[in-house]
Amino acid sequence: MEQHPITKAIRIRTTQTDEMEHSSPLFLTSSFCYDDAEEMRATFADENDNNIYTRFSNPTVQEFTDRMVALEGAEAGFSTSSGMSAVFASFMGLLKSGDHLLSCNAIFGSTHTVISKYLPRFGIEYSYIAADAKAEEWEAAVRPNTKMIYLETPTNPGLDVIDLELVSAVAKKNNIIFNVDNCFATPLGQRPIDFGADLVVHSATKWIDGQGRVLGGVVVGKKDLIKEIHAFCRSTGPSMSPFNAWVLSRSLETLDVRMERHAKNALHIATSLENNPKISGLKYPFLPSHPQYDISVKQMKNGGGIVCFELQGGLSAGRTFLNSLKMLTLTANLGDTRSIASHPASTTHAKLTEEERLAVNITPGLIRISVGLEHQDDILNDIVQAIASC
Repeated sequence: MEQHPITKAIRIRTTQTDEMEHSSPLFLTSSFCYDDAEEMRATFADENDNNIYTRFSNPTVQEFTDRMVALEGAEAGFSTSSGMSAVFASFMGLLKSGDHLLSCNAIFGSTHTVISKYLPRFGIEYSYIAADAKAEEWEAAVRPNTKMIYLETPTNPGLDVIDLELVSAVAKKNNIIFNVDNCFATPLGQRPIDFGADLVVHSATKWIDGQGRVLGGVVVGKKDLIKEIHAFCRSTGPSMSPFNAWVLSRSLETLDVRMERHAKNALHIATSLENNPKISGLKYPFLPSHPQYDISVKQMKNGGGIVCFELQGGLSAGRTFLNSLKMLTLTANLGDTRSIASHPASTTHAKLTEEERLAVNITPGLIRISVGLEHQDDILNDIVQAIASC
């Protein structure tokens, strides 16, 4: 009987041992043993699926990977030590010198650094396109050597929403790999593969963990593409630790109920703040005022847990706001049970030039709120009183 992906994310597990444990054990080991020389030879020759070394594979890590594959509706996957190692592996496992990467310009700051600073060192070209580009603009940006299109949706931190079907059509027409960062939406809010993506990357550190405990990343997608990414990671070593995988697997068992609450709280916060006189602009994907609202409701099941708004007082108001918060946390993370406020221009996107930040609507007064699981009125009251102090 076919099960729902949410059920699979709870029920997929490592093979039960002779101890008959109900919860999957943690395989905290660096290597694995063999009964005889022939079995060992066959394993190293890839004639079976036996584990060799935890840098290559591990039962606990594979359980987490299989659960993410089920949630995203993918063919295969590989888990890594962090979200950025997943992004980097999705590039380096599939691109070579002379290739071109076409990326949305509204991306996470560290991803921008990888694309603009490090990929060129390997002879990989890149160019950016606006998040709100039309189909003909995407088509015009494709070069003869374009091998991959990469984007985030919703984007970090500006919450631009990109039409996945539109970009997928361009990618398929030109035989280009379509790679989507689905961190903000999670597989419970959006499944890019359903709209034509070939690869999906996640920072599992965020909503998937959900409690700010461990780092992790994962790439899922077409089996042949994952095979190349696995080969790259097997040799270069950005593997996920079994302990982190064990924690993340447990987290997936509550992802559905957590994201339902995160999204409900975020919509309440966004609706309540939308007409605040000290805010010059606010974005949340499931607000009708969002510029891409029609796209959001077409490809997303909920609006996610991030709300962003622009304070009228700019940089000074942003600092005052953060310093006036009494409950919300100031930290370099998002997707936590606890609500978090950040100022992207001076933190996550500080390495971009002012011109680059403004091009993706990261203004001096932009505030990003990762809405937690506290009571919605407590979150709202803290934000409102902090805004009033600006």
